Amino acid sequence: MLKRCAALVLAVIAAPSAAWASAWTLPEGTGQWLATLDASTATESWDKDGALASTPRYNKIDADVLVEYGITDNLTFMFNPGLQHIDIAPPVSAERTGLDYTELGARYSFYHDPSWVLSAQATLRIPGTVDTSNPAAIGYTDVESDLRLLVGHSYNIFGMASFFDLEAAQRVRTGGLPSEFRFDAAFGTYVDPHWLLLVQSFNVVSEGAGNVDYTGGSYDYEKLELSAVYALTPTWALQGGGYVTYAGRNALEENGVILAVWHRF
Repeated sequence: MLKRCAALVLAVIAAPSAAWASAWTLPEGTGQWLATLDASTATESWDKDGALASTPRYNKIDADVLVEYGITDNLTFMFNPGLQHIDIAPPVSAERTGLDYTELGARYSFYHDPSWVLSAQATLRIPGTVDTSNPAAIGYTDVESDLRLLVGHSYNIFGMASFFDLEAAQRVRTGGLPSEFRFDAAFGTYVDPHWLLLVQSFNVVSEGAGNVDYTGGSYDYEKLELSAVYALTPTWALQGGGYVTYAGRNALEENGVILAVWHRF
C-alpha cells in the first residue's frame, strides 16, 4: 500500500493554481503579485487502466505567492515561493509541513500585436525538502526545470472582452523521476467590468516511468478548474473557485478549492 500511494503522489504535485503564468508580459517597471491558498483531498485514485479505486486519504494545503515584474516590455521576471502541508491517512500515516517548491525564471514575448502574443518561458524549481524517506515528501525533493511556449489571444464574444491562453511545456525532473509533457489552457470572459469568469485545464503526461522503485509506472491526469475573479479596485482583486481531476492513470483523483488575492503595482 505504501508503494502504491507513493506512486500516486508523483502525479499530484502540480495542482491547479489561481495564478498562472499567461503568455502576456508586463509593461516595463510594473508588477503584480498573486497570493494563493489551495486545499485539496483525494480518497480515490485512477489505476493503470483509468478506473477508480479507494486509496488512503491524501490531504494537501498549498500557500504560495507568485511575483512578476516587467524588466522590459518584452521580458517579465517571475518568483514563486510557497509553503505546504501534506498528510496521508493510515496505513501510510505520513505528514509533512514546510517549504514547497520555490520557482524563479522569466518569460519573454517575441511576438505581439493588439490581440495576439507569443512567448517563451523558462523557470527553475528548487525543492523545499530533501527528505526522500518521508512518503509525504515524495515528488518534492529534487530540482526541476520547466520550459514552455505560450500563446495568448484577446477577442470579444457577445460584446464581452475575452481571452484564451495556451501553454505547452516540458518539465524536466531529476532524482530518477520521469520528466513530463504538460499542456495548460485558460479561457476568460469579463461578464462585466468587475467580474472575470475563468475556465482552466491542466494536463500532465509522464515520459515513461522513471527509474525509482516507487513510481508505479507511467502516469497521466487531467484537471478542470472553474473560478471567478472580482475586481475590488483597479489594482486589487479576489478569486475563488474549485477543481476536479476528471480522468487519469496511476494518479490520485484530487479535488480541491482555491482562494486568491491579486494585486498590481
